[in-house]
Amino acid sequence: MTTFSELTTTRVGGAARLMVETTDADSLVAAVRDAWESGEPWLVFGGGSNLLVADDGFDGTAVHVGNRGIQQIGSDDASVTLRVQAGEPWDALVAFSVENGLAGIEALSGIPGASGAAPIQNIGAYGQEVADTLEAIDYLDYLSGELTRIPASELELGYRMSAMKKGRQGVVVAIELRLGRGGLSEPIGYAQLASALSVSLGERRPVAEVREAVLRLRASKGMVLSDADPDSVSTGSFFTNPIVGERFAASLPATAPRWSLEPELPDRVVPLEQSALLDEARPLATAADRQVKLSAAWLIENSGIRRGFSLPGARAAISSKHTLALVNTGGATAAQVAELARFVQSRVLNEFGVLLQPEPVLVGLEL
Repeated sequence: MTTFSELTTTRVGGAARLMVETTDADSLVAAVRDAWESGEPWLVFGGGSNLLVADDGFDGTAVHVGNRGIQQIGSDDASVTLRVQAGEPWDALVAFSVENGLAGIEALSGIPGASGAAPIQNIGAYGQEVADTLEAIDYLDYLSGELTRIPASELELGYRMSAMKKGRQGVVVAIELRLGRGGLSEPIGYAQLASALSVSLGERRPVAEVREAVLRLRASKGMVLSDADPDSVSTGSFFTNPIVGERFAASLPATAPRWSLEPELPDRVVPLEQSALLDEARPLATAADRQVKLSAAWLIENSGIRRGFSLPGARAAISSKHTLALVNTGGATAAQVAELARFVQSRVLNEFGVLLQPEPVLVGLEL
């Protein structure tokens, strides 16, 4: 019997009561509808890179997404629109786009998992997010049972967030992306990537060059799946970077990295007689209103948890390359991974008053 330990990147988890493998969109839709009609618990998953299932497994039907394919469905002088099946490996899609000189997802190279999961999590890295290029998704809606096309504007995409994570139940069958022509990347918007490329923020480079740099950066952190790298046996970043108010962020040590999510309004010079009207039309932003993103990795490291740390007797550990990854060093259980995650949460909460939130989907486990 196939277990989740064989189908997920952390290599933990028991079996499902029923595991259904799908190979195309029709078999995916049919399998999901059958699961819904049965009234039993159901779970749909793709690459298993953002999934942590309990050692007891899943007492229901698990549908493994296997439909693959990339199709050009539109183009103009500046862009190309691709329709991508949900089971297409995400990094294979990025490689395809780079090989064809298309820009918009090159900084998302090396992210594991299937393409259908990308909009659910609104995956992002090195200054890019799926939201930047997503046009629409083909979605099998749980309430209606119908397969519909939903524009990206209706998906409430935000930092690691979407309408699907807010309770809109269903299954992504395919996604549509609009990518730029010309072979040059989108403007580099992340300092670490700019440094790796020896360019300034805002510059463009060939998409292949950006992809290579991103893969090197991710590999240095154990964030590229590789049989030769034990630090890659994980869900990648286990915790999201916390979003807090600017006032709370100011209470943290000055060395704590932070990024404003709502830049301050620029100064404007207006005639005196218009100033009162301007103030009435645009309320002043306050420190309490503005949001700031913190570095979860910094919080973990500065709560006293170091790379390679593990709890006594456990085979789950903090990656030796990056404190955001919880790795299976060989023979770990899902319970041990969850126990380590809870320990990290408690240390950061006690030290800084921040409760880190898990990024992977937890099935049969709680933090």
